[in-house]
Amino acid sequence: MRLYALLLLLLPLLLGCPSDDDDVVIPDDDDDVAADDDDAVDDDDAVDDDDTTPPPDDDDSAADDDDSAADDDDDDSAPLTIGELCFPDREPTGEDEVAGPDYDQFAPVVGSHCFGTNHQDIDDVERVVFLGDSVTVGVPNLSIDLTELGLPAGAGTATAAFYRNLLMNDLVGEFGLTAPAGIWEEVDILNGTALQQESNDFASCAKWGARNDDLLLPPQQQLENCLPEGVRDQRTLVVWTSGGNDLANMTEAAINGASATELIAQSTEIVDLLEDAVEWLVEPGRFPNGVFLVYGNMYEFTDGTGDTSVCPAAKLAGFGEPPPDPIALAESVVWIQEQYMRIAVENGVDMIWMLEHFCGHGWNHENPDARCYLGPDSELWFDFSCTHPNEAGHQQIASMFMGVIEE
Repeated sequence: MRLYALLLLLLPLLLGCPSDDDDVVIPDDDDDVAADDDDAVDDDDAVDDDDTTPPPDDDDSAADDDDSAADDDDDDSAPLTIGELCFPDREPTGEDEVAGPDYDQFAPVVGSHCFGTNHQDIDDVERVVFLGDSVTVGVPNLSIDLTELGLPAGAGTATAAFYRNLLMNDLVGEFGLTAPAGIWEEVDILNGTALQQESNDFASCAKWGARNDDLLLPPQQQLENCLPEGVRDQRTLVVWTSGGNDLANMTEAAINGASATELIAQSTEIVDLLEDAVEWLVEPGRFPNGVFLVYGNMYEFTDGTGDTSVCPAAKLAGFGEPPPDPIALAESVVWIQEQYMRIAVENGVDMIWMLEHFCGHGWNHENPDARCYLGPDSELWFDFSCTHPNEAGHQQIASMFMGVIEE
């Protein structure tokens, strides 16, 4: 269950997008996006294409009725970066703040909702498969009394509020699928998996502690186990969260004195494993009637401050001393986040921005000096484990996935 143990000095480097001159490709916003009306999304977190007035044109021409946030041919201003378009409150504000992942270099198509990319027209889905780690499995509320440890009582989330169960219900309605039996929604806490792997039109091979190698390689081989050859004729949607445990291992290596060269090698392996899994999934002919993939990038819980101590269970969650070379680790993690986007663009699949949307809803969400401070009404989206989403966080993840799937 150890997940997303990002370095406390690394985290301030991960948020915000560079303000370069790369074009951002913006799709038409004529399609209705049900996620626009989702109450779980803060106004500060996403651009609602129905309610947000696009930036004014330099020429103030009434004839220009383009609803897109992209620059017009008659506008001499520089095009908006993804950070400026979707996350203006998370841009670097001082000289001591380093810009985060540069997604613009890959020219992704950005969804009008700003939840993620829009590379696929996802339709006529017959089967849904969930893969990845404990964020996808869900951590149930076991009603454990933690007060003797000086912590709030209880951790985890009610089973019905897991993002995979919320998304499952939405997908049943969207595609006319048959919902799984109730046991599928529960968690086998001894094995860290869904209590039932297959049920009707849904499957889950996600597992607590899973890393990118578990998607394709033994012993878990999540892709092979949940997508055996006998069901590949069904038009399939795959959803996963993966990579947080890989970063936890890399952070531990850095704390133990790994060199910059060693961190680069580990970063490359993390990315290669993800890329191998994505390429396996989209291999021509493997799914003759079509396959779709949407995955998340990796969030953190300090709101860009790097202050892990604000979470009551930080020490129990394994957050210790910083590594001797935090900059080397920071550069590696930023590069990994960028490569997640590159892989999505090159393979025509989609990625949601969990890192960016959760910033401002972590354990420093009440700190007005935090980089991602969104105001006094901003909600906490993490549970008392520090690293897993609470009910509001699961709702947000479900909304982000569904917004990308619908558009």
